[in-house]
Amino acid sequence: MYKHGEETGGPGHYSVMLTESLEYLAIRPNGIYLDLTAGLGGHAGAIARRLADGLVIACDRDADSLELARANTTDVAGKIRFFPGPFSRFEQALDRNGIEVVDGVLADLGVSRYQLSTGERGFSLMHDGPLDMRMDRSEEFTAADVVNNLPEKALADLIYQLGEERRSRRISRAIVRARPILTTGRLAEVVEKAVPRTGKLHPATQTFMARRLKVNRELEELEFLLRHVPERLRSGGRLVMLTFMSLEDRKVKHEFQTLARSGKAKILTKHVVKPTQAEIQLNGASRSAKLRALERV
Repeated sequence: MYKHGEETGGPGHYSVMLTESLEYLAIRPNGIYLDLTAGLGGHAGAIARRLADGLVIACDRDADSLELARANTTDVAGKIRFFPGPFSRFEQALDRNGIEVVDGVLADLGVSRYQLSTGERGFSLMHDGPLDMRMDRSEEFTAADVVNNLPEKALADLIYQLGEERRSRRISRAIVRARPILTTGRLAEVVEKAVPRTGKLHPATQTFMARRLKVNRELEELEFLLRHVPERLRSGGRLVMLTFMSLEDRKVKHEFQTLARSGKAKILTKHVVKPTQAEIQLNGASRSAKLRALERV
């Protein structure tokens, strides 16, 4: 498996399902690849190290992560070009570099360990911080706006639809009564009192997930990617998607099936691919990962 800092995006960070991702991308030494979620540079660096005269366009909407990715891939700096922006700007990244089609696209939809471990970013239940959760910190809308400004019913609907949380009404009622809520720790406390823990999963996990999806418009961005990125794959080019939520995986599965029925692509993963037990033991955060891949016909 991987060692600290070896094709992982830096010490303490592991690129989820790296071996499987590279296998399904089928890297060509002179190919052009698009990593839409560069994170700390683990996947992008690994792809670049397998290229001779090829190129990786590495995108991410988190400017801090992009700077860390740049620092973690200095050994292959000539083979990677970085571009800040969400999925909906990926075509600008290609056009700016004079690229019409690519040989492969990778999108890892998970939150990076850097984001989760930095309390001030507001992503984690484990590190108290402000209610932020913006992947792009130039945006104005934050998790505090979701938690403190949405009407009770709208907040309950959000938690139910995006977090797939059945106890959403009880949670929403507790949040509204506790307003204003200023920190992630306080929000987690309010939710846990409303719906006490019944298993290993913290009872606020799905509420946190829902507000993250809302703040960053992640489902809208994913839908844009799935509609438009296949058109920028050359014949034989591959799209590899890593999801961590059933909501996202269902969207990917459905769109892959639609593309396959239209004759535009063939699905390479007959069944969803999951991490090995060895990887899960090394990096518990990979446990919920699912990989799907297709090839443009």
